[in-house]
Amino acid sequence: MELLVGRIGRAHGLRGEVAVTVRTDAPEERFVPGASFATGSGQLRIDAVRWSSGRLLVCFDGVRDRTAAERLRGTDLVAEVPEDERPEDPDEFYDHQLVGLAAVTVAGEAVGEVTEVVHLPMQDLLAVRTPDGGEVLVPFVAAIVPEVDLEHGRLIVDPPPGLLGDVKDDAVPDEGPEGPR
Repeated sequence: MELLVGRIGRAHGLRGEVAVTVRTDAPEERFVPGASFATGSGQLRIDAVRWSSGRLLVCFDGVRDRTAAERLRGTDLVAEVPEDERPEDPDEFYDHQLVGLAAVTVAGEAVGEVTEVVHLPMQDLLAVRTPDGGEVLVPFVAAIVPEVDLEHGRLIVDPPPGLLGDVKDDAVPDEGPEGPR
């Protein structure tokens, strides 16, 4: 299974070092000297790694100057992981484990199928295709998604009012001559 673990950013310095935007919860396991990554144009192997001011800086084999490093900018780094590999924390999941799961409410009503995990700065969202062909975005937080059952291919959604478009007309205040009450 291929897993996106990072994206190469700007060159750092003159000797081929690049900043890497980390896309994995375990950078200390993925970004080590000798690790190889698939890219759109071949393979890159890590020569050296260091952290500087909270940024991951990496030197790749054969990349020895700033010009070569700049050519790598925007390159996705993809690691090959076993299909059954799981994060150590039982409350964490890889995107490919969540995509395809059936989403159902705590009452057992079908919400739809997870089609994508959307990574935002503050939290992740699950894009769920509804049975009518629409899409809802569900915040992937324990209060709203209390259970993920990989074995049975589903996750439970406990939506707050309005999340799934179920706001009733009587939930909107009546408007009188002076406006909403």
